[in-house]
Amino acid sequence: MESEELMNKEKFNGHWYVVATVCIGAFMAALDASIINVALPKLQQQFHTGMNDIEWVSLAYLLSLASLILIFGRLADMIGRSLLYKIGFALFSISSLFCGLATTLTILVAFRVLQGIGAALLQANSVSIITFATPKKDLGKAIGIQASAQGIGLSLGPVIGGALLSLVSWKWLFFINLPVGVIGMLLGIRFLPKDLKGRVHTKFDYKGAVFLIPSLISIIYILNMGLKNGWSSPFIICCYGIAVVFTYLFLRIEKKQAEPLIDLSLFKNSAFTFGNITGIMSFMVMYAVLLLTPYYLNQVKHLPIFYASFLITVIPIGMTISTPISGMMTDRHGPAVPSLLGLSMATIGSLMLTFIDVTGTYIITSIGLFLVGLGIGMFTPPNNSSVMGNVPKNVIGITGGILNMSRTLGMGLGVTLGGLIYQFFFRTYEASNPGHLLLTFRSSYFVITICSLLTLLLTFNNYKKKLKHNDRLHSKEVGV
Repeated sequence: MESEELMNKEKFNGHWYVVATVCIGAFMAALDASIINVALPKLQQQFHTGMNDIEWVSLAYLLSLASLILIFGRLADMIGRSLLYKIGFALFSISSLFCGLATTLTILVAFRVLQGIGAALLQANSVSIITFATPKKDLGKAIGIQASAQGIGLSLGPVIGGALLSLVSWKWLFFINLPVGVIGMLLGIRFLPKDLKGRVHTKFDYKGAVFLIPSLISIIYILNMGLKNGWSSPFIICCYGIAVVFTYLFLRIEKKQAEPLIDLSLFKNSAFTFGNITGIMSFMVMYAVLLLTPYYLNQVKHLPIFYASFLITVIPIGMTISTPISGMMTDRHGPAVPSLLGLSMATIGSLMLTFIDVTGTYIITSIGLFLVGLGIGMFTPPNNSSVMGNVPKNVIGITGGILNMSRTLGMGLGVTLGGLIYQFFFRTYEASNPGHLLLTFRSSYFVITICSLLTLLLTFNNYKKKLKHNDRLHSKEVGV
């Protein structure tokens, strides 16, 4: 079957149409993730409820998305990637319509869950479809373009959301997905490669899925709400127990299954394991910066939130610029150079943020934020390409799902890290130093710099042998 799949890829010449179609889904899911946050105060007024309740509009989407990515990745390997991707487009569009038509908060949250399921179908299959349809010589560039589409969606979300809220009803935050979804579905029907006939239908691991879903939901909930609700609050403690018990049961079941949901032997593959670990760490760095910077701009620089949001968009703008460039570099020179270059830029950017001040311009802050976005954007495509290119073809779907799950975990860990180090340094400096607020942010950014440097060192260690091998080949070519 593998040789048939490779022949299918070689015969398929329109892979850039596939990439464009997948980019629409990536853009739509990213836009919806970032556009809703600016509307939460408006929704709170609309439904006459408290902030604790209205947060579920955002949280319901995230939990359903994160808990189902891996399962849909596995199903894609079994029944077809393109089929599930087109179903994802349809479900996302229909649920967006009903979100906009919702008359109560309960109805809105319910359809946000369905919207998250649609987004999970899109995200679980995006990288795997590109990997299947794109020749190896263009794979890095294609993955880079897809990552760039996500960056554009993230950066435009708050801007489009703010504009729509000022001009029309909050309902249009959801209705805006309809034309994009319809276009995506039509392009998917026209251009996505047909799933192979005669695909081997293995048994789906229902037991593994039953244990995996509550495990992931509890972990994501802890990472996103632990700081706000308190790490020792009764519900968070209950989530700790659920996470530990169901993760243990899941791992135990997977070891016994002949056809597991996740083949744990994948983690013996160093490219797969290191790629996911460093992927988690890279997004942890970026989202820790994204959490802290608005507070610094508001509490220290006293910049209104509206203007602060525009300044923070330099991070996704940096990602948007660097991802396609990084993809082309990966196709020409391999993943090592752009990966190390990207993490070096992110580390320098984080370090620059430790020199922030109360007075003066925003030049250091802007350059630091831009380098963080530029660096993570430079790192992500070669890292994803390395992971996807080093696994068997029959597990491409679940591998793509794990990559997206790693990104989600990195986002949650980044928010948690940023909050914890801020609280720690704030309490440490509060009683002893009158300039404690500035020192708190400087020290927090320094910890983030250490995390970025550690990610760089792990990546260098992973690619060290390949770099030496390339140096020896170059020496032979020039006759040294």
